[in-house]
Amino acid sequence: MTPVAFFHTGHGQCRGRAVAAHGEYRPKIKIGPEGNIYLTWTQSLEKRHTGHIRFSRSTDGGKSFSRPVTVNDNLDVISHRFDALAVGKNGEVFIAWLDARDKEKAKVAKQEFNGTAVYYAWSGDGGASFHPNRIVAPHSCECCRLGVEIDQNNLPVVMWRHVYDGNIRDHALSRFRDWNTPGPAQRVSSENWQIDACPHHGPGLSIADDGRVHGVWFSGAPDRQGLFYGHASDAAAGFSAPHSFGNPGAKHPQVLAEGQRVVVVWSEFDGSHNLVKLIQSDDGGSRWSEPETAESSLVAADDAFLLSHGGKIYLSWQTAGGYRFRAL
Repeated sequence: MTPVAFFHTGHGQCRGRAVAAHGEYRPKIKIGPEGNIYLTWTQSLEKRHTGHIRFSRSTDGGKSFSRPVTVNDNLDVISHRFDALAVGKNGEVFIAWLDARDKEKAKVAKQEFNGTAVYYAWSGDGGASFHPNRIVAPHSCECCRLGVEIDQNNLPVVMWRHVYDGNIRDHALSRFRDWNTPGPAQRVSSENWQIDACPHHGPGLSIADDGRVHGVWFSGAPDRQGLFYGHASDAAAGFSAPHSFGNPGAKHPQVLAEGQRVVVVWSEFDGSHNLVKLIQSDDGGSRWSEPETAESSLVAADDAFLLSHGGKIYLSWQTAGGYRFRAL
């Protein structure tokens, strides 16, 4: 797949509609196997913390794009936000997001509903139309980005911060049985972070060709605080013991697996420079290199992203001093 970087510089407008583009909000872009370009974003609505999930595509190499459509079929002015996009091997388009429709129903019924929910829609015709919305799982954290990938069987996998009993906000993952059937929520991490708030700090996800699932995440639990990595080859076996990495204040990790090579990057600040830190594994995530500084900037910078093409892994980083893109 041709690497494409999509970064943001703040709030924007798309055909007169506000586009959410800050923090863990940002538009997404993917290129399908047939060369189509797919875009998703969250359209901000008039009330705070509300939005719609929007989609557009180009079938002519970006010369023109289709009229944007709203993917969420619940059109109430509530929270449908934090979109995530993936494209299947046959051009299937998969979009997941955080959705408050069930929380709002519970509120009307005067029932308790922790967090929001993960919903999705998918297209089997390259984005020309979408199947009805379905739920992946209830009780997701409200403002943490999703990890979404397509596995070696050409089926979606979704990772999110879940709200467990007692306001424990650790991570969960669902492997789809088919495009219409999410699998059960599998617990990824057990830091047991109890917090009655959303940390705005979602997970990163990558799936290798051999099916091994690689995940990275943040926890603020007092006795298990920081960034963590884990992998799982079999859903029944669960995830490996978490590998901790990063200095205090490290944030927003990204992971990408290319064969047995796995690269993890994250953001740090050393008091004067914004840093992109890096570790990598050559054996599928069992052993890791010592952390190194991949990039450094004296001026403001976004979080870094990882892309792959032709078996190589690339770093994409936007700073106030200019855009940086290079092979790792």
